[in-house]
Amino acid sequence: MGQEGGAGTGGSDLSREEGLPVVVIGAGIVGVSTAIWLHRAGLPVLLIDRKEPGEGASFGNAGVLASSSIVPVTVPGLIAKAPRMLLDPAQPLFLKWSYLPRLLPWLARYLSHCSRAETERIAAALAPLIGTSVEDHRALAQGTGAERYIIETPYCAVYRDRADFESDAFGWNLRRRHGHHWEEIEGEAVREAEPLLGGNLRFMARVHGNGRISDPGAYVKTLARHAIAQGVRFIRAEVEDFAIEDGTIRGIRANGETIPCRAVAVTAGAWSGSLTRKLGLSIPLESERGYHIELVEPDAMPNGTLLIAGGKFVITPMEGRIRLAGFVEFGGLDAGPSRAPLDLMKRHARTFLPGIRWKETREWLGHRPAPSDSIPLIGRVETIAGAYLGFGHHHVGLTGGPKTGAILASLISGTRPNLDLAPYSPMRFQ
Repeated sequence: MGQEGGAGTGGSDLSREEGLPVVVIGAGIVGVSTAIWLHRAGLPVLLIDRKEPGEGASFGNAGVLASSSIVPVTVPGLIAKAPRMLLDPAQPLFLKWSYLPRLLPWLARYLSHCSRAETERIAAALAPLIGTSVEDHRALAQGTGAERYIIETPYCAVYRDRADFESDAFGWNLRRRHGHHWEEIEGEAVREAEPLLGGNLRFMARVHGNGRISDPGAYVKTLARHAIAQGVRFIRAEVEDFAIEDGTIRGIRANGETIPCRAVAVTAGAWSGSLTRKLGLSIPLESERGYHIELVEPDAMPNGTLLIAGGKFVITPMEGRIRLAGFVEFGGLDAGPSRAPLDLMKRHARTFLPGIRWKETREWLGHRPAPSDSIPLIGRVETIAGAYLGFGHHHVGLTGGPKTGAILASLISGTRPNLDLAPYSPMRFQ
């Protein structure tokens, strides 16, 4: 197996002052995973975030450990479909039109990957990163008290009929080539498998080897509490800059002071772009804004996790609630939520779960970190010693978080990950 270029220099980080910590910026699932694996490797760790651990996308995601979700949004044919989707309020793609001028350079690069060859390349990069997600989460959570949130379960993609399913044949063939298998359930058997489903859905592909987290925010917070109890230090602060001397990270600037460190891992999700610019990198990263609503205290629960393929959203049973999550909106990090995606999600709740009653509806908007080629950035910044990146997971941040953290911890501690990291190179856009 290969490794990302220059990873062997990770041992030089350990030769610095032994008391200095590795700073992990971002306390979502990737950052907390990195902190835990670093601590297990025997390194002092400082975890830093402008919010408490387990907020942001790590709180509001669909809760799916989707090992089979290797097919990116940028499939062949998207360019032809996108204009109609943007103009149809019943479609799962939204845009804040005032943001379009700023979005266009990124969007052009993003859409350049809408080909068979590029989709296959992206899937090949994602497959080894997320293919053992349930096992990766169990290894991460062992002994932390967070194990109880991990549930192995099939991931069920539901379609109107077989013809609708076969229109996605390219993606399903990609999954098969990467070792994923599924049962095909049709007609009335779909309702037997999931009695709560409405919307005239008569075909289900039930994919094995996946899982879910029963409360994503609580899960990451439990992991973080364990890490802090074991000796990982956490501070809540905004990282303003890096202290770099002779091409080497020496510290970070936060709350008006410089905190010395031996290495830095940037795992701040959609907010990583401004930080990497301070490292001299230009990375085409956008916020892919995602929404969820929660049906609190429902009188019935789905049997498992459901992807409503036509609507591009997921229904996940969680502790005390059902979460509907998904959609794509482009509008940047600063704008507030739009009503149209939330209202569409509420209509979907009535359509696809018609028999359920609940006490309260909660709404949420979050930001997925979206590099233009749909492949996370994981590895060493070759131009600055001691700088590492781990972000850009689009829809599979929860799924791939533990393995990403383990990879970063290996690199920083000077060991070789058993994975070719070239596809995830932080330097590929430079």
